[in-house]
Amino acid sequence: MTNIKSSFKNADEAYKYLLDKIILEGVDFDNTKVLFNVGFYIENPTDNSIRDLSRKWNPVYAIREWMWYLSGDPNAEEISKYAPIWKNMMDENGNVRSNYGWQWKRNSQLSKVVELLRDNPSTRKATISIYDGKEIHTYSNDTPCTYAVQFTILNNKLNMAVLMRSNDLWYGFCNDQYCFSMLQQMVADFLCIEIGTYYHFAHNLHLYNDKL
Repeated sequence: MTNIKSSFKNADEAYKYLLDKIILEGVDFDNTKVLFNVGFYIENPTDNSIRDLSRKWNPVYAIREWMWYLSGDPNAEEISKYAPIWKNMMDENGNVRSNYGWQWKRNSQLSKVVELLRDNPSTRKATISIYDGKEIHTYSNDTPCTYAVQFTILNNKLNMAVLMRSNDLWYGFCNDQYCFSMLQQMVADFLCIEIGTYYHFAHNLHLYNDKL
């Protein structure tokens, strides 16, 4: 495993650094260049815009995806008008498993996280589960890329860790970090505390060959 910088000021700095790392040091794997087991901190999660000109990241779409998550509606018909990739993931009813808001509303996971943190700021149980191997039979069209999200209060600030099984840097990371940082801010607002650091871990962080 190559040496990887472990902390960045913001998402754009992380993106630019990791883009170069994958291109220069990534290994060939299933039509991608990949780095395995990459983890890093983003010190200011609210600075979540990708400003690299080559990426042409669209903040309007990122906001649409975040609002879709907030709706908790797994139907992807509307969002697919702006990102056609969702069309490949829909089942016969137009639903996907990767609406993370639908996932965190299942069994009231997000509400329980807020309740746990309010009742015990030192809890280690404030976790949202997304990818579930016990449900792998339901992933024929769409497999969630995120394992889990965990929240920890430290020095009266809300820190968050996102654990990914697979993360495409070009599309996935740019929009995922935006939506997850918005989630972190929302939970911090519920708790009336400041936001802390964001930790992002990807077992498989990659670029598809057509993006190289």
